[in-house]
Amino acid sequence: MSNIYMAGPWITEHEIKTVEKAMRDWYEKPYYYCETFQDEFAAYHGRAYGLMTPNCTTAIHLLLTALGIGPGDEVLVPECTWIASAAPITYLGATPVFCDIDPVSWCIDAESARRSITSRTKALIAVDLYGNMPDMAALQALCDEHGIFLVEDAAEAVGSTLKGVRAGKFGVGSVFSFHRTKTIVTGEGGMLLLDDKALFERCSILRDHGRRPGGPMYMNEEVTYKYMPFNIQAAIGYAQFQRIDELVGKKQWILAKYREHLCGVPDILLNPEPEGGVNGTWITALVFGKSHGLTKLAAMDRLIKLGLPARPFFYPLSSLDAYPGMREIYEPRNPVSYDVSARGINLPGALNLTEEQIVQVCDGIKAILA
Repeated sequence: MSNIYMAGPWITEHEIKTVEKAMRDWYEKPYYYCETFQDEFAAYHGRAYGLMTPNCTTAIHLLLTALGIGPGDEVLVPECTWIASAAPITYLGATPVFCDIDPVSWCIDAESARRSITSRTKALIAVDLYGNMPDMAALQALCDEHGIFLVEDAAEAVGSTLKGVRAGKFGVGSVFSFHRTKTIVTGEGGMLLLDDKALFERCSILRDHGRRPGGPMYMNEEVTYKYMPFNIQAAIGYAQFQRIDELVGKKQWILAKYREHLCGVPDILLNPEPEGGVNGTWITALVFGKSHGLTKLAAMDRLIKLGLPARPFFYPLSSLDAYPGMREIYEPRNPVSYDVSARGINLPGALNLTEEQIVQVCDGIKAILA
C-alpha cells in the first residue's frame, strides 16, 4: 500500500521556477510577489484590498484590532473550528462566546448566534468549515440588526461559492490560510481582504510596527505588530494562485470520488454542496450516523489499525483545556456541536491522492462498519 497522506500540496515546476525568479530578483523586486499576490487575490474575490500576513491567525488579529475589539467586548464564534478562529479574541482581552453549529453545514447557526448576543457583543466570526459555508444572508441580517461586525473566516474555503458569491467576499473583512495543509500553500501564510479604505489603511499600519506605507523611513506612529510577509513565501502562493482552478478542481474531485465509492454506505454525511454554490472542500469530513454507534475516536483507532490515516472532526472549543470551565456552560447550550463532533472524522485530502488510494480508504470505512 502506497503512503496515503492526510494533507499536502501539489507543487509543480511553475512554483519552483517562480520561487527561483524571486530569489534572483531579490534586490530589484524585494516585495513584488507580496504586492502582486495580495492585489490579484483580492480582485479575484471581488474585494478592493488585500494584505498578506505570516499566517491566518495574524490576519484575524489585525482585523479585530482595527475594528477596536478589546477588554469587555464579546465576539461570537462557532464551537467547531480550529482554535485560531478564536485565539485573537483572547489576545485582545475580549471574550469569545461559543455558538452552536448547523447539523448539515457544520457552520455557525444563526439562531444560536442570535440567542448569544448581548450588549457587549461587537463582532461575529463566521467560519467556512472544511469549505462548507453558513447561511451568510441570515448572519449578515443578524449583524446589521444588532450593529455588530461580521467577519468571514474563509481559511478553509478557497474555491467555495454561495449563490454565485465567492467565499471571502462576505462581511466587513475576510481571512484566508495558506498553511502547508491548505489548497493553496506558502508553508505558513495568510491573507486579509477588505473593501473599506480607512480600515485597509489602519490594518496596513498595524501590520508593520506602526509605520505608514510610503511614510518617512523609521518613523513609527505607534507600537503595533510585525505581521509582514516575505517575498519568497508570496512567490509560492502567487504561483499556486495562478493554478487555483486546477487545485480546487482536484479537491472537488476528491470529494466526488469519496461520494462515489461510499454511495452504498447508509447513514453517513459528507460535506454538503450548497444550493446554487460550490464546495471548495479543503478537506472531506465524514459524520457517522447514530445508527452505527461509533465515535470518532473508535473509528480512527480502527482505521489506523488498517494502516489508514484519519483525523478527528474539530473538537468543540469549549471542551478544550485551553478554555477551562467552559464545557459545563456550553455543552448544554450547544448540543449539535458536541453531538456532531463526537461522530465525525476527517478523511485524507492531500492533493497527491489517487483514486486507488481513495478506494482503499472507502474500503476501510466499509470494513469498520461491517
